[in-house]
Amino acid sequence: MNPLIDYLKLLRHIPAEDEQIIAAHFIPRQFKEGDYLFKGDGKVSREMFFVCRGVTRIMSVNDKGVEVTHFFYNENKFCSILQSFNEETPTPAAIQACCDAEVLSICKRGLMDLYHQLPWLKQVIDNINQLHLIEKVNVRNTYLGIDAENQYKLFTVQQPDIAMRVPLKDIAAYLGITPQSLSRIRKNIS
Repeated sequence: MNPLIDYLKLLRHIPAEDEQIIAAHFIPRQFKEGDYLFKGDGKVSREMFFVCRGVTRIMSVNDKGVEVTHFFYNENKFCSILQSFNEETPTPAAIQACCDAEVLSICKRGLMDLYHQLPWLKQVIDNINQLHLIEKVNVRNTYLGIDAENQYKLFTVQQPDIAMRVPLKDIAAYLGITPQSLSRIRKNIS
């Protein structure tokens, strides 16, 4: 079965003919750990991905040349640089596979065609993206005012599946600490 169709069916009934239309618009792709699904570099994000297996991250490099992880996306999540995708504006942000990943990809033109054929789908995907944005803000806000050790502990409780599958350097970049500090924290906790 198509993981995207299975996920959408959790949200509403989908007729078999609509399933076929949706499946025909998405392209399965595979990425190895470290591969970029989209490398920003001031380009416009023109694809949206649905994560079927693995973990991806939205990341950028700050003005000091340090990688910053903004958020992780695991299975059953749509992943894109949403502002760039929606507004067709350049972005420095990138999407990278944190471990081997299988995704379904759709270009913006394909998504607009899909919305034209299945008008109900736009509302569903917009709602999903809005819920994910709220989730991202809520998760990030839980880390405010907490020291690095407690941030890591909270991360392992809130996102244990991701904590077990992504490289420590990506977790450190997400928490805003150095990989060396994270190694010390992990050693002190065990």
